[in-house]
Amino acid sequence: MIAKRIIPCLDVRNGRVVKGVNFEGVQDVADPVDMARYYNETGADELVFYDITASFEGRGLFTDILKRTAAQVFIPLTVGGGINDVSDFERVLSCGADKVSVNSGAIKDPTLIDRAAKRYGDQCVVLSMDVKRVNGSFHIFAKGGREDTGLDALDWARDGQERGAGELVVNSMDTDGVRQGFDLELLSAIAGRVTIPIIASGGAGKKEDFKTLFEAVPQVDAGLAASIFHKKEVPLPELKQYLASQGIPMRILRM
Repeated sequence: MIAKRIIPCLDVRNGRVVKGVNFEGVQDVADPVDMARYYNETGADELVFYDITASFEGRGLFTDILKRTAAQVFIPLTVGGGINDVSDFERVLSCGADKVSVNSGAIKDPTLIDRAAKRYGDQCVVLSMDVKRVNGSFHIFAKGGREDTGLDALDWARDGQERGAGELVVNSMDTDGVRQGFDLELLSAIAGRVTIPIIASGGAGKKEDFKTLFEAVPQVDAGLAASIFHKKEVPLPELKQYLASQGIPMRILRM
């Protein structure tokens, strides 16, 4: 069986890692360079770096802090924030990213997915989706969760795959930071529409939440979380050993 992945997420604002609840009440957590080094050393399978205000502020992603962060990791690094054109892919990849995450830029111009996949390959293009329930439907939100696009999340996931996205990050705004478990209903619905790898994001509060995720929605390839890892409430090595003991395939770092 293919090993499931555990992925810490660095939400970066003004050069610092931050974290909020339901995309609000954002608080300073740590330095991204230090955190990247820590996760690289403790067995993270990959790392995600989001410049969370780049799209909202209408600017490019901060490349100086990204370069210093990328220099600390030898695991796959996915980077997003302010990706609006294929030239942004080139800029971010040249800073050390392995994959590029698109969200608001792809909503504004869906052909960005097609063009980037054609130039860099499907494996390089990650479609990140901020999803929230609106009147019983799953809607896509843009600009860091600030703007309801009205797009149906299930249709957008399928469209993203057809255009060439190699992976989806499905972030539930309803469960983000609440730490009561992943949004299994949303993830199951998305999994029913696509065949590309799915990274589940939003809601992890304890190690058992990852077990429930992988058992309830087997199509999910990875679990992404932030605060429980940043605060060391669930140390990565401990989580992966636990999941392996529960029969969930894991890559275990040999210290």
